[in-house]
Amino acid sequence: MRQRLLALTAALAAGALTLTACGSRDEGAKGGDSGGDVKVVIGLDAPLSGDLSALGLGMKNSADLAAKIANKKKFVEGVTFEVQPLDDQAQPGVGAQNAQKFISDKTVVGVVGPLNSSVSQQMQKPFNDAGLTQVSPANTGTELTQGDGWKTGNSVRPFKTFFRTATTDEVQGAFAAEYLYKEAGLKKAYLIDDQKTYGAGLAASFKANYTKLGGKIVGSDHINPDDRDFNAVVTKIKKTGADALYYGGEYPAAAPLSQALKDSGQDIPLMGGDGIYSGEYPKLNKKAEGDLATSVGEPVEKLDSAKEFLANYEAEGYEDAYEAYGGLTYDATWAIIEAVKLAVEGNDGKLPDDSRKAVLDAMSKIKFDGVTGPISFDEFGDTTNKTMTAYKVKSGAWAAEFSGAPELD
Repeated sequence: MRQRLLALTAALAAGALTLTACGSRDEGAKGGDSGGDVKVVIGLDAPLSGDLSALGLGMKNSADLAAKIANKKKFVEGVTFEVQPLDDQAQPGVGAQNAQKFISDKTVVGVVGPLNSSVSQQMQKPFNDAGLTQVSPANTGTELTQGDGWKTGNSVRPFKTFFRTATTDEVQGAFAAEYLYKEAGLKKAYLIDDQKTYGAGLAASFKANYTKLGGKIVGSDHINPDDRDFNAVVTKIKKTGADALYYGGEYPAAAPLSQALKDSGQDIPLMGGDGIYSGEYPKLNKKAEGDLATSVGEPVEKLDSAKEFLANYEAEGYEDAYEAYGGLTYDATWAIIEAVKLAVEGNDGKLPDDSRKAVLDAMSKIKFDGVTGPISFDEFGDTTNKTMTAYKVKSGAWAAEFSGAPELD
């Protein structure tokens, strides 16, 4: 009997806590009580577990830091920001489930993420239908903002709720082609992609721009991103006389692919996009020296605009590095914070009842100096900052080689 009473007491207590929690969330959605700030939640979707977790955890920490700094500065009077992270495991299906969770939580006024373009493709329409703002710091698939017609010059924005602080694969592929052909002087490339949205799109953009410059694609192939045995494909590469391998994909497969390439006796670099620009890449590849990657923006370590971010990140004591998308994630989160500020200022200092609509309406007006430079969005929701940087592995770590913007037709 005593055990039953204890169990009943515990159940009643849990129920009371649940009701209290639900009540506080409902109040937050309506503007909160008069005794404290309104809680505004910013969702964060990223791979927080699995092969790409290094990038995802850097995103989570950077979004968390932006909210903490906004609260510390009381950037929006009467509003306290909170980041709610969800793990998509780099799986489109899980990302779709996470999107519904964010949509159902009325305190969520915007979502930062995801990392993968293929995941984003499953999130964009639900967010658009719900009028919930999404800002990705990492999605580079051009079609996400300009539709499939961008390849033929007929760009049409498919989702009004989608924005990004990362530039497109159209820009990144062109920059990579120019760097490999003009700066590195490598004129014959073998092309491989992992058949995912990001990898295939990046490889296609690289190929179009590389051949336009006069470069020759001496062979091409596709791999499964889960594969780790690449002996067959590197044997094919060896027969072509390629002086570089361009890979459209991410670091978990790129690292062993590069090592297999070097183990086969081919002293040529593997080059990839921001998907391989991670501190994990040289850790997973004992022969990464000389390999190349491109990433969005200039190195944050060299930017005056990033000094405060770097200092605050270190002071916060996060266990994980901010990685490739830290600065871009901070800026993506801050863009939503800026939109909340505009919404509050336009509503007599109070969060509007329809906060999601107010935040979305404010996004087109956003303009501020961010960690990665000036932040604003064009008519497609793309960042107006087209700067890219090429990196090379030197002494076991990525080192910046060249920054600039590609020439686009």
